[in-house]
This record gives sequence, C-alpha cells and structure tokens, in this order.
Amino acid sequence: MAALAAESWTWYAVTWVVVLMRMSSRLLLQGSITKLQLDDALIMLAMLTDTVLMVTMNIIAKTNSNLIDPKQQVVLTPDEISEREFGSKMVLVTEQMQLVTIWLVKGCLLIMFNRLTMSLKQNVAVKFVAGYVVVSFVVMEILYLGVWCRPFSQYWAVPPDNVQCSAATNHLITNTVFNISSDIMIILIPMPIFLRSQITLKKKAVLVGVFALGTFTILCAILNKFYSFTQPFGSEWTFWYIRESSTALITANLPMTWTLFRRVFNLRSFVGSSKDRYGSRPITNDPYGPGTQAGRSGVRSAVRSVSAPESNGDVDSFDSQEEINRAYGIPLRVK
Repeated sequence: MAALAAESWTWYAVTWVVVLMRMSSRLLLQGSITKLQLDDALIMLAMLTDTVLMVTMNIIAKTNSNLIDPKQQVVLTPDEISEREFGSKMVLVTEQMQLVTIWLVKGCLLIMFNRLTMSLKQNVAVKFVAGYVVVSFVVMEILYLGVWCRPFSQYWAVPPDNVQCSAATNHLITNTVFNISSDIMIILIPMPIFLRSQITLKKKAVLVGVFALGTFTILCAILNKFYSFTQPFGSEWTFWYIRESSTALITANLPMTWTLFRRVFNLRSFVGSSKDRYGSRPITNDPYGPGTQAGRSGVRSAVRSVSAPESNGDVDSFDSQEEINRAYGIPLRVK
C-alpha cells in the first residue's frame, strides 16, 4: 500500500524532527547529556518502539493474517497458511508496539506535569492519573497476553479456534476505555493552570494549539478503534494507528522545544521579556521613597531575593514548561 507507506514515513520523519528539537532544547537547558531526566529517556524509548511500529505496520499492510472474513470460503495452501501465520505475528508485534508507544508518551506527559504542579494542589491529580495509567497498562497486558486468547499460540493459528485470537474484540474494547479515559484525564490536568495564567492572549493561543493537538490524538484513538470494529477486513484502521502514535509523540515533545526556538530566533521569555522575567515592582511604590538610603537598601534586598538563578550561558533555566506556573506567581525550577 503506497498510500500507507507515504503517510507513515512522513509522520515518522516529522516526529523525529520534533523529538530532535526537544532533545536539543533540553541539552541547551540542562547543559549536559548527563543531566537529562527520566522523561527524556522515555521519549527516546518511545521513538524506538514507534520505529518498530512503523516497520511492522507497513509489513502487515502487504501481508494477510488469520483474520478471515467468514463470508468468504477460503481454501489455503501450506504456503498461504505460512504467510498468514507470519502476518498474524506481525499484527501481534504491531499491537504491542502501539500500546507501549502510547503509554510511554502518557508517562512522559505525567512526568512533565508532575514538575509543573510540584507546589500546587493539582499534583495530587497527577499522582492519581499516573496510578491509573500504570494499572490500566498492566491490566490490559494481562488480559491481552494471558486471558483473551488461550493458548497464546492461537494468536497466529490459521484459522484460530477463538475469534478473540484474530478479531481481538475484547482487547479493542478494553484498550479504547483505558486509552481514551486516561488521555482525557491527562489533558484536564493543566487546564486549571492554563485558565488561571496571566499570559497574553497570543501566548495562550500557542498553548491552545498544543491542547488541540492532544485532542486530535484522542480523535485518532477513537477512529482507529471505530474502523477496527466496523471495517476489520479493511485498511483504514492502519492509517489511524499511525496518526495516533505520531500525534501523541509530537504533542508530548512540542512543549519542550521552547528553549531552542528562543535561542535560534532570539525570542523573549514565554511569560515576558528578560527585564521582567523574575517579576518587578515599581520602585516608586517604595514607602521610603526611591531616593532615600532605606529605599535603596529595600530595593537591593528585593533584587537579591529575586535574583536570577545560575543558568547555562544565555539560556534561562525557566525556559521550560515551568514558565506556565510562573505566569501566575509560582516559580518552579527543575534541577
């Protein structure tokens, strides 16, 4: 299928561009590869599983599996059975790579939100959603690998004794519930921060664009399952699998690219110019008066209390998702 190959590898290339921008931005911010954090490692692991997903998806697009339309009377030769067994194994690998990629992305987003909400009440919600994501993945894998289709070798048997070993209806339902519900929870976590922030409308529009991409990821998840149920013998679902994993990866990486954009295009801090980055009070409001010794001492004390932390060259350590919190007066810094 030329159309699937063209779209899948285009998505793959775009995703790698965004991921490399993210890693460059993180290196600029942290100053060393040894200072990169857990979510940086997880996103690279997600790209590895996404690579396998792209390869196997293009294989199954050209290979038959043990999913056979019951309306068709098919007489298979030994070679055709062997081909379908191989195709069925590729379907199994594809499904696993899709699951691992999507759940790794969820983990990366939750780690980012954990840093964002470290001193906020929303941090409790982050921990709750993280628990839900972990439990849902474990339950889903136990059901898929150990319950829905037994014995396990029936997943590539031609024909299988159980329709769950080919159509995987129970697994698709379980995956839909856990995947979409956790995505909605994750998108809702930063909403209170976003709504309370005092950043400009233009900058809010940028964040809305990121949220919209996350919403599109949910739409992709819905559509890939819709076509899996309604057109199980068609190919439309394969396109939406690719779109879901790719948009999920792009959504998780875009917020981490600001430092690179700021360095390349000499942009200001996301929440303001470099002059007001740490928050300033008009000196004329000093009760002692700006010209008095007490006033000057007060100003010096204020400057010391909000002095900029040590940064890597001209890269501000607040050039990350923590700036969203700073927009309404809660400075957070990632060590």
